[in-house]
Amino acid sequence: MSKERYIAAKQAWAEKQKARGVTARAVPSADRLPPGQKLTAGFPVLDLGVQPEIALADWTLAVDGLVENPTVLNWEQFAALPQVEDVSDFHCVTTWSKYDCRWGGVALTTLYELARVKPEARFVYFTSYDGYSTNVSLERCLDGDTLVATSFGGAPLPREHGGPARVIIPKLYAWKGAKFVKALTFLAEDKLGFWEVRGYSNTADPWTEDRYA
Repeated sequence: MSKERYIAAKQAWAEKQKARGVTARAVPSADRLPPGQKLTAGFPVLDLGVQPEIALADWTLAVDGLVENPTVLNWEQFAALPQVEDVSDFHCVTTWSKYDCRWGGVALTTLYELARVKPEARFVYFTSYDGYSTNVSLERCLDGDTLVATSFGGAPLPREHGGPARVIIPKLYAWKGAKFVKALTFLAEDKLGFWEVRGYSNTADPWTEDRYA
């Protein structure tokens, strides 16, 4: 499926769900499996139909915006930062979830401290090598299990799942975790990302089934 057809199909799917009356719940679910989700043992691949091939020698990650120390890290510099491992669940807005995903990489709090983010920053805007973008509140990004992941299951993160590096924000629907990430920009005002301007929720909380704007 071409990129344009894929985007059109996802937009049509979201509109169909909204037409069915799927709205955010007033009271969050306490279950491990969020409402409306089904467990999968596999790991479906969803992207914009573009999987850029990025050589590690060419990869960089920019950390900029409202920061005192704007930084561009190459692969070696990124790998030299403190590394963490986190096991979390993964929830896709298209109604599947995968338990106990083991990610490795750099905690977003480490990048926050490295860049010396200014007090007026309230949001993070992520951009990717495939043209994707998404936005997340800074509060969510500073959660302890948010990271820029470079490994999955103890092996280098494969290209089809966003390698060499992608963002993982386990407490939100997975479209908020940008694959093929190339920049984190700290902002004072919110800026909608790729799917957010196409009708998807800005907050993306799986436990309130907050899928659509």
